[in-house]
Order: sequence, then C-alpha cells, then structure tokens
Amino acid sequence: MPVLGPRALNRATLERQHLLRRSAVLGATEAVAHLVGLQAQNVKPPYYALAARIEGFRPEDLSTAMADRDVVRIVTLRSTLHTHTAADALSLRPLVQAARDRELHAFRKGLVGVDLERLAVIGRELVEAEPRTMGELREALRAHWPDADPFALAVAARCRLPLVQVTPRGLWGRSGRVALTTAEHWLGRPAAPTPAPDATVLRYLAAFGPASVQDLQTWAGLTRLRDAFERLRPRLVTFRDARGTELFDLPDAPRPDADTPAPPRFLPEFDNLLLAHADRSRVVPAALKGRTWAGNQAYRTLLVDGFLAGVWRQDGNVLTVEPFGVLTRRERDEVAGEAERMLRVMSGEGSYDIRFGTVTG
Repeated sequence: MPVLGPRALNRATLERQHLLRRSAVLGATEAVAHLVGLQAQNVKPPYYALAARIEGFRPEDLSTAMADRDVVRIVTLRSTLHTHTAADALSLRPLVQAARDRELHAFRKGLVGVDLERLAVIGRELVEAEPRTMGELREALRAHWPDADPFALAVAARCRLPLVQVTPRGLWGRSGRVALTTAEHWLGRPAAPTPAPDATVLRYLAAFGPASVQDLQTWAGLTRLRDAFERLRPRLVTFRDARGTELFDLPDAPRPDADTPAPPRFLPEFDNLLLAHADRSRVVPAALKGRTWAGNQAYRTLLVDGFLAGVWRQDGNVLTVEPFGVLTRRERDEVAGEAERMLRVMSGEGSYDIRFGTVTG
C-alpha cells in the first residue's frame, strides 16, 4: 500500500475542509452538510468555523438558516452539541443512539425504579407541549418519580429523546436560554429509521479522509464500525500512514501534493478538524499534543503551514495571537492579514488591533 505521511494527510484533509482554499460555491447550509456538522458547545464557534472555510461568508447566513429551521443545534457525535442540517439531525441522531445509551448507563444509580420507556413518552409530551429548559424538565419529571435523582431524570430524557435547542438560542447577535423540544416537533417531520453507517462513512471520508476505522469511531463516538468499512472496501482505496495503520479513502477524493501551500487559518474552540481523528498528528505536531486544552476547556487555535501553531483570543476589536514557537516575519504578516480578514467578516468594518502575545512554547 502507498504510504501517506503527516504532511500528505494534512493537505488532503485541509482541502476537503476548505481550509486550503475557501469555497466560493458553498452556502452556509451546504457547508454544514458537507462537514457533517459543526461542533457547537458554545454559540459562536460554528460561525467562526464557516468564516474560515467559505468565501464571502456572513454570520447572518448561518443565523438565517437556523431561524428558518434549515439547521439546528442537537447532541449527536461524541455525545456533544453540534450544528447540523435538519436532514442530518433526523438521521444522524438515530445512528449515534448507542452512544447516548452508554452515557445514560453512568446515571443508572439515580434511575432505580424508573421505566425509561415511560419517561421518554412523558418527556416527549412535556417538551412538545412547550419548549422546556433542563431545569423545567427535571422538575416536571420529578413529579412522576419523586425518589429518583432529579438530574439523572433530565439526563435520561436528553439521552432518550432527540432534543434540539429552539431559537433564539444560537442566533448571531441574539441571546436566549437553552429551551428544548424534539427534532421531529421542531422540524415538522419524523426522524429517519436507524440507518446503516455506510453512507456516513463515505461522507466522513469526503470531509476528513483519508482515515482509519479508529479515526471514524473517534469522530462519531461509536464502536464496531469495521464491518461497514469491509462492506465498502471494494468502493474504496487504501493507504498506510507512517505508523503502518490502514487508511481508507474515496478513489476520486482530492489528495494534494504534500508541499501545497497552506495559508494561516483561525479556528474556533472545539473545531472538528482537531477532534475528528484518533491520530491527530496530521494537524497537531507531537510536541504540541494537549496544548489546545486546559481542563475541559478548549482554546481557539491557529494553523500555520496547515498545522497547529498557536492559540488566539479576541476582546472586542483586539485580537491577540499567542504562537507556540517563533514565527518568521513572512508568517507574522500572513497571520496578521488573515486575522484582519476574519475580524472584518465577523465584526464588520472598523479599526482593529492585532497583537502577538508572549510566545508560550
């Protein structure tokens, strides 16, 4: 099998992520579909993720799609909140239900004597009657099971039901509490039957490949996906990485030369580019492993030459870059130019201050 080193894998993945060249044809909803969702624990990251990937993007593009219910915020991959298209919310959520069931198992001591099927029925009735916060849902369920742990009751409802966050939560420039209803109720159509993972494997490779079985399992938060790859093997091509791990890919997917220039990019916290592989060396150099996290909080990240090179923060019209190493003058100029572009896209015209902080490594 041909061997793909970290730089070759880096360029292939960046091209599919539209981080080598921003897409001039994808709209916000189409980009969310291509990327199979955007990590969205916080409200702003999906907007910054698309700003890095779409030419001409405006925050209002995604916000309007969310207001029109073309995209929604729902817990799916890795049991974390994602922004998905309506179609993916109704199909991916059943696919990852096994992971939500495993999550629920951790709360079993607080659910002794609770009929989970009945809880799901009651929970659905509650949130479809009117959107509810987790606190409101917890108290309503507690009336049915006063001896159960209230927090575990609300978690059980969240795990058993495909709950979406209703707007105005998630809209650009708006605020709103986290209120929940079911995806079916919010979108006005039923969820898809639990699908086979094969189509999702192909979509994952189109956005994140070439990749191993373990890579996809890490991205999805699922296990036992080897069979899907074996079914698809006749339709795929295979490689090895530098460690000898077998990688699968779509035959016609782009695999640019490893020396293809990669411009600097500013990514939000929790960007899926840094979370979608078991082996993250295609983006994160070994010496920087773990540098993008503090506890369970992720930093906003900077890519230089396609690889993790620093973190950044924004306070009003001031953007501070903290590189992990010394940047050349040319790299600093390119980073500053990309920073100015991002600020204008996300904050509009105005005066901006771009600073380089103390080198942290």
